[in-house]
Amino acid sequence: MKNLALAAAIATLATGAVAAPEKYMLDSSHSQIVFNYDHLGFSTTFGMFSGFEGEIMFDQEDPANSSVNVSMPVTSMFTGWEQRDAHFMSGDFFDANDEELVTFSSTSIEVTGEDTAMITGDLTLNGITKEVVLDAKLNKAGPNPLNQTEWAGFDATTTLKRTDFGVGMFAGPVSDEVNVMISIEAQKAG
Repeated sequence: MKNLALAAAIATLATGAVAAPEKYMLDSSHSQIVFNYDHLGFSTTFGMFSGFEGEIMFDQEDPANSSVNVSMPVTSMFTGWEQRDAHFMSGDFFDANDEELVTFSSTSIEVTGEDTAMITGDLTLNGITKEVVLDAKLNKAGPNPLNQTEWAGFDATTTLKRTDFGVGMFAGPVSDEVNVMISIEAQKAG
């Protein structure tokens, strides 16, 4: 991909044309974050966030020139057990209301392979903003066979520390580290 990007850059300089990133809007129905953490060494507890909104400015010719901005309601968190969800939304953890959002805004993208990149950005969670790095992979970009519009799909992973975001209750016996898996689809804006 780096050689292809270099060739595209040289061709662009020779012709004077400049390609620009194109806007893709997230498909909320096919985008989610799944997370897990170790519970006392006895089990792995899973949860997810949904209700994404956001956009990707996607430059297929020069992926490093792309960007991503997404948000989702904190209260969209679902762990499969109502009492745990209520506890996470309480003052012990998020003290969340319906207006509070989790946001991510990329600050740089380092292309690492033909379809992979490290996306660095600012994650705001529980009112705290920290830099995180997503290990991302382009799954597919092209026409959606159902409606023939341009789509792109990405997966990414990272690991967060709960204590970095002020939700560290029981950290130690319950893992401070949370593994995060992201899968999103986005449609080219018309």
